[in-house]
Amino acid sequence: MLQSLTEVERAIRVSWSADTCDPVDLPWSPANAAKGQCGVTALVVQDLLGGELLMAEVLHADGSRQGVHYWNRLHGGAELDLTREQFARGEVVGEPETVVRPVDTSTGRLARQYRTLADAVSARLH
Repeated sequence: MLQSLTEVERAIRVSWSADTCDPVDLPWSPANAAKGQCGVTALVVQDLLGGELLMAEVLHADGSRQGVHYWNRLHGGAELDLTREQFARGEVVGEPETVVRPVDTSTGRLARQYRTLADAVSARLH
């Protein structure tokens, strides 16, 4: 069943939690629900809508490295970034590069968080 972008976004946003957050961004809070959710969210969006994964370096206002940010480029070229609002004022997301999806999402640093989010979103959409 093909889901609308609005349905996918809603299902993802209500599924974010501490259990889906990147451990480096804990503690998680609903006050900044998108914080720590970019990697797993980009994978789930790709599962549902296809397209490419994008990654860019994020810098603090003083120019020091904050980390990296992931989002999606959908078929047709439109970019979809459901977690951009997580960044503090002055933090800058750099120019993106296309990255290859991990071959096996059941292993790796965020495997549990990805599976938790993917299962929660799937349950909400079906």
